[in-house]
Amino acid sequence: MYALCRRYLGDEEEAKDLMLETFLQALDKIDTFKYSGEGSLYAWISRIAINKAINQIKRHRWRFVSLDHQTQDNIPEPTEEEMLTIPAEKLREWIAQLPDLRRTVFNLYCVDGYSHKEIGQMLGISERGSTSTMAKARKQLKEKIKQYLKEQEP
Repeated sequence: MYALCRRYLGDEEEAKDLMLETFLQALDKIDTFKYSGEGSLYAWISRIAINKAINQIKRHRWRFVSLDHQTQDNIPEPTEEEMLTIPAEKLREWIAQLPDLRRTVFNLYCVDGYSHKEIGQMLGISERGSTSTMAKARKQLKEKIKQYLKEQEP
């Protein structure tokens, strides 16, 4: 649960606080939980954490990120071989460095599997805005990957 909270908030202490708040709310609302098979409790608690993270991010306001749809991304996709040379911790670090909105959309879409329509509804932005934000997050991450790979060349 800590890893999930950390993915959304980026900050270690905020993630710990969010995790604690999540467990307290889960304990307080345990009577509303409906068992529906293996993993359902984890999914239920994860949803509480995600909702709390989104609300916290909204309260702190998004760091300014333009939502214009004009995203020119001419950075080539890294190959699978190149991706295998990048430590997972580096990738997590780069994701944590994304501005709040980009990091949140990236996590909701890539990690938690929500559609852009669902993300838009959750965050109060348009589906197109979610798509555009995801494109910008991908571009920012590709730039970091390209730079890292360049630095690793002999």
